[in-house]
Amino acid sequence: MKESIFLSCIRSFFRSFFVILGIFFALIPIMFVLNAIIDRKDVSKKVEINILPDLKGETAAFSEKTPVILKINIEGIIGEKRLTSEIIENVLIESRKDTFKKDRVKGILLHINTPGGGVNDSDGIYRALSDYKKKYKIPIFAFVDGLCASGGFYISASCDKIYATPVSIIGSVGVMLGPFFNVYNALNKIGVESLTITEGKDKDMMNPLRRWREDESKDLQKLGSYFYNRFVSIVTQARDKITKEQLIEEYGAKVFDSMTAKNLGYIDNGDSDYKETLRELLKEAKIDEKKPYQIVEIQPKKRWISEIFNESIFIKRLFPYFTIKDSFLYLYLPRNNG
Repeated sequence: MKESIFLSCIRSFFRSFFVILGIFFALIPIMFVLNAIIDRKDVSKKVEINILPDLKGETAAFSEKTPVILKINIEGIIGEKRLTSEIIENVLIESRKDTFKKDRVKGILLHINTPGGGVNDSDGIYRALSDYKKKYKIPIFAFVDGLCASGGFYISASCDKIYATPVSIIGSVGVMLGPFFNVYNALNKIGVESLTITEGKDKDMMNPLRRWREDESKDLQKLGSYFYNRFVSIVTQARDKITKEQLIEEYGAKVFDSMTAKNLGYIDNGDSDYKETLRELLKEAKIDEKKPYQIVEIQPKKRWISEIFNESIFIKRLFPYFTIKDSFLYLYLPRNNG
């Protein structure tokens, strides 16, 4: 009797579970359709404009003649959905339209806290900012609040000045790909064989299911060297105190505390804060802080469906660069991620 009651409870539990699961999967296509309809109706409002506090803490909206400092956040892993070159390029485009079209943006403040990320997006953001600065002849300052490593430092090379808090970490000029694992011997021991059908020499390069050939990784190493040399060139062109020889032979891909980074020439001020950085940018942009001005963020409008199906926190914790589409990475990744 007791066993039959127990089995009945188990049966009821699984029945309810699968009913709920079925309803959930049935709702998924409906949610996508609704999101698509909302997107079509809201084509003209793809971004959100936020007015941030100025040095006096004021957020009042002024006339369309008021000068603007555009604040762009470089936070998180570069190449993930919220921090791509496409998003930053769109922000820069929007900064010259509608209420900003009368050449209101007089300077850009990058707020940086990133370990870096994908090579393509890091380079794309760097080039977009550099082109914008050259075209509109405005200053770009960076404020590092925590971490400016690898791809983040690559992007900061577009800036005229780099300021950092005294507890920030700077550096990691390097590139990585992998790690790669080979399971051929392990599979061979248990009698498992594999076959990959390819056309084209080295199409299955670094295939983990067969023995790797000697020097099989040399072509990938050449690509890595190319991306590294570009990184070194961009840094040494932007930071006058750092020579190519020093960067390659001495500093390498090391990271430094902000004061050491300042002394080595990586940054301009290693004992700063947000307000000081903003104040110096206002001076460079020839904006009188005693007169009206605005600090503005332009961000992609968040879609509820995107938030629901965003990558899980669990996956990001286990594999910090799992969601980046690039293979080669400008990424600072300490092996102890606990």
